[in-house]
Amino acid sequence: MADKPIRADKATAVAELTESFRSSGATVLTEYRGLTVSQLTQLRRTLGKETSYTVAKNTLAKRAAADAGISGLDELFTGPTALTFVSGDVVEAAKGLRDFAKANPKLVIKGGVFEGRAISAAEVTKLADLESREVLLAKLAGAMKGNLSKAAALFQAPLSKAARAAAALADKKREQEGAEAA
Repeated sequence: MADKPIRADKATAVAELTESFRSSGATVLTEYRGLTVSQLTQLRRTLGKETSYTVAKNTLAKRAAADAGISGLDELFTGPTALTFVSGDVVEAAKGLRDFAKANPKLVIKGGVFEGRAISAAEVTKLADLESREVLLAKLAGAMKGNLSKAAALFQAPLSKAARAAAALADKKREQEGAEAA
């Protein structure tokens, strides 16, 4: 397939798709058969600015994937195919696609590419089920803060025990002095 010459306009399209494959953190392939233009526009808005949703011919997309060094997608390039190139948070884009597919069953997630390897539609769904990066970082910070608080309490415990013991001894001495004086 790579040895067949292609027209200049198609070569430009392949080059653009190849660059998109290389520069994106993940790519999700979907089938959009039966969706209206307004629904596709709504999907693009849902995905945000860091994610592009591109409709491409299967032969050009196959060639671009091969040029980008991605294998394992050839069986996914059947029927009308749209490519979702994710530059930002992969989890958020996967959630957007999953939620849109639930609301519009005509959008079918076929699979994709994540960190240079092909993934199935089920793996895209697993990505969508993850919590966002911010939530995971907040949980990590909370866990670290909890451990630091425990360590601080542990280091402070001997000092507070010694202070309580000294206070108890002082109280006992005052009681003895008060008893002797009486």
